[in-house]
This record gives sequence, structure tokens and C-alpha cells, in this order.
Amino acid sequence: MIKRIERNSKVRKFHQAKWDEPVLFELHRPGERGILVPAAEPEVEAEVGDGLSALPASMRREAAPALPEIGQAKVLRHYLRLSQETLGSDFNVEIGQGTCTMKYIPRINEMLIRSPKMMDLHPLQDPDTVQGMLEIYHGLDLAMREISGMDRFSFQPSSGTQALFAMASIVRAYHDANGEGEKRDEIITTIFSHPSQAATAAVKGYKIITLYPDKDGFPDLEALKNAVSERTAGFVVANPEDTGIFNPRIREFTDVVHEAGGICFYDQANANGLLGIARAKEAGFDMCFFNLHKTFAAPHMCGGPATGALGVTAQLAPFLPGPVVEYDGSRYSLSGETPESIGKVRMFHGVAQTVLRSYAWIRALGPEGLLDVAKTAVLNNNYLYANILRIRGASAPYVEGGRLEQVRYSWEQLTKETGVTTEDVQRRMCDFGLHYWTSHHPYIVPQPFTLEPTESYSKEDLDEYLDALRHISQEAYENPEIVKSAPHNSTVHRIDESSFDDPKEWCITWRAYLKKTQPAGAAR
Repeated sequence: MIKRIERNSKVRKFHQAKWDEPVLFELHRPGERGILVPAAEPEVEAEVGDGLSALPASMRREAAPALPEIGQAKVLRHYLRLSQETLGSDFNVEIGQGTCTMKYIPRINEMLIRSPKMMDLHPLQDPDTVQGMLEIYHGLDLAMREISGMDRFSFQPSSGTQALFAMASIVRAYHDANGEGEKRDEIITTIFSHPSQAATAAVKGYKIITLYPDKDGFPDLEALKNAVSERTAGFVVANPEDTGIFNPRIREFTDVVHEAGGICFYDQANANGLLGIARAKEAGFDMCFFNLHKTFAAPHMCGGPATGALGVTAQLAPFLPGPVVEYDGSRYSLSGETPESIGKVRMFHGVAQTVLRSYAWIRALGPEGLLDVAKTAVLNNNYLYANILRIRGASAPYVEGGRLEQVRYSWEQLTKETGVTTEDVQRRMCDFGLHYWTSHHPYIVPQPFTLEPTESYSKEDLDEYLDALRHISQEAYENPEIVKSAPHNSTVHRIDESSFDDPKEWCITWRAYLKKTQPAGAAR
């Protein structure tokens, strides 16, 4: 029997609702209806008949889609139950999703995007009918230029990774235009930078050179000097990197790459610690991107719709994905793609609702408010940092001293002394209604956990999170089975992860699940 340690009075009592809720397709009952679709108006029927005759044969379904048939009340109950089983940034102290910047989203901005004027927009409308929205795109472009020092922005990329891919594409196009595309086939990055930086450059066909930290824990400048050559196409880095380490010598790095003829591009997905303090231009970068759904208070929305705002210098502006918004002093319009453009990286020109949220957030705060965001985010992070280093078993490897907006910590000592891993701590945090993220792979920091408090959380919020970590550390040393067998109060459970690396076991759609679990010919 597991002997439980008396609960720390400072740790919130929590027990999440748990429903034995089937997936939506299992609620299907033939003949149930949530809505009766009205018949077409007589004039429509007279024009197109049943509608099928107006469609090419290749676009007509041979059978109706296999959608679940469910009544409205059952659908409502289904999603309400799922919502009770879900933690989120509005529900709990959400500082445990480091590198993803879970901050408070002002509700007034959510009201803005739910206006019929926004809900009824369509990206193919005539520009003359959407002058107000195009003005907002242009206004956000101007704000981003001021924040970064870049000369032009595109909001077409739907994420940071897509923006990185677009930047790697611009590097390729730039060198091709100069007749050096074949020769310059190497991209340099750092081991602490996000894996998407190397991955997107590799997709463009580049060889990846990775810099490792020097003896002080910072990217190795001498290694960079040895790596650059006539084959260098570019240098991509996050600063601060995903560990929260800020490289104060970054301008020396970009100067070295420029001297070798390369392009420098900057991952600023999380810029919370730099707003109003440091800009990409002065650091020597030719391109950068911001995630509006991280730094600029738009929600992640379960992976989308998001926006990676991509900015470039005037030299690279012709290569931007189009269209972008132009203003001639009296009218806003969408530009055509230039001959040098890399082309679209997604449809249309960005998610209007996300652009509006971020524009409203920036306008509400103003320059001084943005600076306060950075100051508060850094203050919160360093308060957390100082206190976590006092927790038994925790550390922050590589660089000693303050960090910027986040830190990648380590439970390496805790694991060696108790056998409790970071994944065990992660599951135990669920018992206190708190989210906790480890790290993306590769695990450069052993037994990692990555926290990013942003500017949204109070000292009381941070103390609640710290109390939970202290409590779990105490449990690990005094009775580790409590942590190793967690979660106890949450809806989640311990799962067998052995199939994660076996594609034969994956079922990413309901149809794939049925194929792999039901006999051939079985009813859906």
C-alpha cells in the first residue's frame, strides 16, 4: 500500500471530472438528426436543379459521407463532458508549456473577432469591400516593423515552422538569384535552437551544421568561425534559445556569417523578454518571424489557426510570399506576387481573426505597455528560476545566472537519487490541476522541464506552481511510489508508450482505427 504524505496545505485540492465518454463516431445512431437542412429556394432549383448537374462528374460523391448521425442534445452533452475533462490556459495556472507562451487572451479581443463584420469575411472578397480589415493588416505590418526593425511583413505563414520554411525558401531564392544557389548549400544553427530550424532548412535541401555550447554554455563563436565558408547559405537561431539562454554576443555571430556571404534569419516565436528592449535589425538579422499566437496574445487554438508573422529587410522584400497589403495613401489593396517571390506557403494571406486580436492587443498596450510586458515576463521568470533552484533535486544546466523569458530545468539529480523521472513529475502535476511540459527532442537537458511564466501570472500564481513542485520533490524523496504511480486525481492515466515509434500501431483517424481494429466488412 502506498503511504501518502500529508498534503501540503498550500497545494490546491483538485479532482477532475471523469466521464467514460465514447468518441463522437461511437455515438452515431442511424436516423438521428441534429438539424434538418431546408430545401433549396424555388429559384435556385430552377437554376441548378438538384445541384449535381452543375458539378463536374469528378467532383460528385458516389456515396454520402460517413458522418455520425447524432441529436443536438447528445452532441451538447458530449462536448460539455469533454470540456470538464480538459485543462487549459483559462482554467489553470498555465506556465508549464515552455516555448509555447500561454498567456492571458483579453476577452474584449475575442468579442471583436466574433463580430458579424469579422465572422462573415471571406478571403476572396473584392478588396474594396474589406478596406477596414486590410487597414488592420497594414497597421499590424507597421507595428511589427517598429518592433523588429524589419522593412516588410507577410502574415501568410500559419505557424512558426511554416515561417521558418518560408525563410529557408527565401535564402534559397536569394542565392539562386545571385547565381550562388548551387554553391551555397549549408545552413548553420545551434543545438539549443528549436528542431524546426534545422528540419525546415533540410527540407529545402540544405546540409545542416550544428554549433554546440562553449565552456560557458553559450553558442561557440569560434566553432562558427570554423564552420562558415563559401558554402554557407545562412545562419538560423533563436535568441534567447529554447533553454532561455540569451546570447549577448549575437551581433558578432551575424557579422561572421555576413562576411562569408550568408543570410541571417531569426526565430523570434517567443519574444516576450525582448519587446521594446532589443530588435532583430540591431542584432544583424536579415529576416525574423514572430508567432502571433505566442508573443502577441492570440490563442493557439489546438494548433491553429495561428500566424507566423514573417519580416524581412528591404533587400529580401521581393522574395516574400504574397500577397501582402499595399497602401497608396487612399486605398488598401493586395499586391500581386513579384517575379522573385517564393510563392505561397499557404492559401490566402493570413488568418484575419488572429491578425485582429494581435493588432488590438498592441494598440491597447502601446510602446510603454509592450516594454512592461517584457519587464514583467523577465521578472516572473527569474523569480521562478531563483525559487526552483532551491527545490531539492532541481537544477538549470549550462549557464549560471539569470535567464530571460523561460528556463529549461532538469530533474537529473532527483532521478539519480529517487528514480522519479520528469515524466513521473509531469503526471503527478496533473493531480494538482497544473500543466507541465518536459521538452522537445532531443533531450539536450537531462530529465527536462520547461517553464515560461510570461507577464500574465501574479506572484500568487507562481507560488502555487512552486508549492506543487516542492510538494512533489518531497514525495519523491520520502515515498517515491506516490509520484511513480500518478496520476491519482486526474482523468488522464498511465499509458503504454511502446507503440509510439511503431507506425503500424498508429491510428490518426477514425477510419484508420476501424481498419486496424475491426474485421474486414464489419459495420461502421
